[in-house]
Amino acid sequence: MIKRHKASIKSCIIHKVGNKFNGTKNAFSDAIVHFDEATYNLMLPYLLKPFVSVAESYRFHHHSDVGLNEINTYSEQLFKDDVDFVEVSKHIVTHLFEQSNSAQIKTGDVLICHFENVQYEDYFTDAIGIFKIENKTEFFQTYLEDNNYDILVQKGIQAKKVDKGCLILNTSDMEGKIVFSVDNNTYDTQYWIKSFLSIKYPDDSNQHTKNCIELCREFSKEVLQPNFGGQEQSNFLAKTVDFFKENEIINIDTFKEEVFDEEDKIQLFEDYKKTYESDNKVLIRNQFDVSEIALKKQKQKIKTEIKLDTNIQIRLDVDAPDASAEYLERGYDEEKKMHFYKVFFNDES
Repeated sequence: MIKRHKASIKSCIIHKVGNKFNGTKNAFSDAIVHFDEATYNLMLPYLLKPFVSVAESYRFHHHSDVGLNEINTYSEQLFKDDVDFVEVSKHIVTHLFEQSNSAQIKTGDVLICHFENVQYEDYFTDAIGIFKIENKTEFFQTYLEDNNYDILVQKGIQAKKVDKGCLILNTSDMEGKIVFSVDNNTYDTQYWIKSFLSIKYPDDSNQHTKNCIELCREFSKEVLQPNFGGQEQSNFLAKTVDFFKENEIINIDTFKEEVFDEEDKIQLFEDYKKTYESDNKVLIRNQFDVSEIALKKQKQKIKTEIKLDTNIQIRLDVDAPDASAEYLERGYDEEKKMHFYKVFFNDES
């Protein structure tokens, strides 16, 4: 994530991108935008605000040489003072156009900006922003004519969120330039992330934490819940979150010993982990540092509800790993021929 309180726009240009699938063409500007004060004060936070809350970053990728990644190359050029900003921005839009291989990919306005003084961690850096505005909103516009006010409908950009955007920082780590991306129209994510930007998650604690918790969440859904019931599933998820909260470094062997009481469930987890890694083309590290940011984000995705076919739901607190085992009992009623849950409590609210 970044901070934007000292950021400014050094250069900005707007083009329109078409779709070669349906024959619409690109339309290019030949000069940068000169903002008036009111427009500038609205535009700057509109473009940068989405990246303030983005926790996960990306790095440029190419199957043979990352130096051949188009956006990596163009952004590197734009960071140089002697570059023709307008011409390079046109190349970016042309590259975006070449990825429009489906009728569902929308045309739109493309804003390319050079930002200064964007804060990342504890230092300030330049950044290149590429934004695609696909959806415009209808609004009423009043106007005065012959001493009378009238009204008409116009279409414009809603200054709340960008449809697609990336922010490329002029700073690198061992894996390359740091890139953030947002996409609020996820029906064509492959087009933006893979085809246009060609970016991937870095090999860092954010990704390792995310991968492992997603593995645990899927294991609980596909193995524990069908075979052992919702209580066992919720217990496991609560113990998983608790283990990640209590440990700065995750060791998978220690994790298995802590969260599983029975050897056969450890074996089920190990078997599922191998299948999951193969199917999803990810590697779950045996030991890694915990990312608190990634943990917080993944925790929000964990649902610990037991949904019953009698239209009753039991919601468990993921932050209370012992509550389910201590205050919830599962059994079977021979007379009714039905399973049941018994809940213990002192007061209700």
